[in-house]
Amino acid sequence: MNESALREQICDLGRSIFERGLTHGSTGNISARCDGGWLLTPTGSNLGRLDPARLAKLDWQGKLVSGDQPSKENFLHLAMYQERERNRAVIHLHSTHSVAVSVLQEVDPADVLPPLTAYYLMRIGSLPLVPYFAPGDLQLAQAVRGLAGKHHALLLANHGPVVAGASLAVAADAVEELEATARLYLLLQGQRLRTLTPEQVADIRRRYPAG
Repeated sequence: MNESALREQICDLGRSIFERGLTHGSTGNISARCDGGWLLTPTGSNLGRLDPARLAKLDWQGKLVSGDQPSKENFLHLAMYQERERNRAVIHLHSTHSVAVSVLQEVDPADVLPPLTAYYLMRIGSLPLVPYFAPGDLQLAQAVRGLAGKHHALLLANHGPVVAGASLAVAADAVEELEATARLYLLLQGQRLRTLTPEQVADIRRRYPAG
């Protein structure tokens, strides 16, 4: 895909995410690899009103090549790309149900959500919780870097999900599956759960390796 088409695709995806309530205000950011670097939504931008010509283009040292100033969370995206060469796109949202799960005390930080459905395992696999750091804090980048080599999906404590994929469409499907599963998990709080068994989990992971 040429860069012009990729810019349009980022903006179309941003509009779709915003219109369906998966982000709000000027929260969230989207990036994708392109020739000579990578594209990222600008700082303070509303994903529902992106301009293809104003997307930030950065090199692999994180330096701005063209366009508006990038999101202040550009280092999250860069860490995901540098640790996983096969990543072609990264989406970071402040989606309500995923953020809600990220503030719960009684979750497993190694794998936040239980295996409720096969599709969650197929698209997310396991979901580690990254400790809280203030937005823009470079310690957050180091925490992400420590996990991104093994996981394409992370949940930032009191913040939101960061999900990478082999394409924008794959990353979008994954972050939406995460949000749907987080919502389902919250709906089931206080109920007795019948999660997938360890044998069923192993079977899904063998058939459909995530990420």
